[in-house]
Amino acid sequence: MSTDEQDRKGLTFIRNYLRATRKAPSLRSIGNVVGYNSPRSVQMMLQRLANKGLLKYEDGDISLVDEVSGAAPHTVDVPLVGSAACGLPTLAEQDPQGWVRVSTRIAKPGYTHFLLRAIGTSMNAAPIPINPGDLVLVRQQAHASPGDIVVALVDNEATIKVFDRKGEHVVLRPRSNDEAAGHRPIVVTDDLIIQGLVIAALPDALTES
Repeated sequence: MSTDEQDRKGLTFIRNYLRATRKAPSLRSIGNVVGYNSPRSVQMMLQRLANKGLLKYEDGDISLVDEVSGAAPHTVDVPLVGSAACGLPTLAEQDPQGWVRVSTRIAKPGYTHFLLRAIGTSMNAAPIPINPGDLVLVRQQAHASPGDIVVALVDNEATIKVFDRKGEHVVLRPRSNDEAAGHRPIVVTDDLIIQGLVIAALPDALTES
């Protein structure tokens, strides 16, 4: 079972357990479900899910994002507009392939958001880990700061990378543990358009639940 599959199975178990018992399952019980023998491995899984905005994990406490306050969850429909290497034509030329309901705790009001389906492994070790097939939630904006994870349009092709500057050049850096893939930084001088900042990466099977 892959890490992504373990995360999905673990989240489903945690959601069902919390809703049925109104308390969080133990690390041992979560580990038994997903096949982890070490509590540390379970904690790392919980942190990955928290980084993706799929649950809240603070000081050892586990809770569901939409149920932290006890209020009814609020959602917004976000367009899925294509895929990006981890091209996409300019957003104005791209018709939505569909709409996905996303919590407003992630897609915060006051901003325009869109979704891309991730391709490749170039960002699977980023601060927001992005795996192939994930739906990447992007907040649309045309500027970025060093360290931001961006969707950048280079020569009419979109890529998801960490934004950095080196002198007068922009460097788009991968963050991958897939050494065999040979991912390399992209140095850009012209023809770079920032389309937005990555806010979260959502496993496709979890966006409907």
